[in-house]
Amino acid sequence: MGQQKATTIKGDDLSIKQDAVADIAPKKKKKEKVRMARGRIYVQSTYNNTIVTVTDQNGNVIGWGSSGKTGFKGSKKSTPYAAQKTMEDTLARLKDVGLMEVDVMVKGIGTGRESAVRALQGSGLTILSIKDQTPIPHGGVRPKKARRV
Repeated sequence: MGQQKATTIKGDDLSIKQDAVADIAPKKKKKEKVRMARGRIYVQSTYNNTIVTVTDQNGNVIGWGSSGKTGFKGSKKSTPYAAQKTMEDTLARLKDVGLMEVDVMVKGIGTGRESAVRALQGSGLTILSIKDQTPIPHGGVRPKKARRV
């Protein structure tokens, strides 16, 4: 019985110490919300997925989304519908940023590139420019050496 009381006292001492430490520790500042009127939206559309990245004018990422993050799995990630829903979901999460005007950069040859841009047009944002950044090979690799028989 005496041993049980000692344990209780120790527990009380510990809670008092934790309260004292909490009072002394500096309060953590709340992170300010980023507000901006103009930004960039990058749409990377591959055969397997569609990735949407929203940045400010300097290229600092504000938010992003992908077909997998939206909830699609397997071959459904590469569909135009998945790309549309990904764009809508990404813009819905960034509503409090205050984005009004965007430049759109599209990269890749997947099926979702057109529908992602159409979903962006329907969202009410002002699209200033649409630029295709799909890499195009020129010159290619060196051909194989001629076979000698």
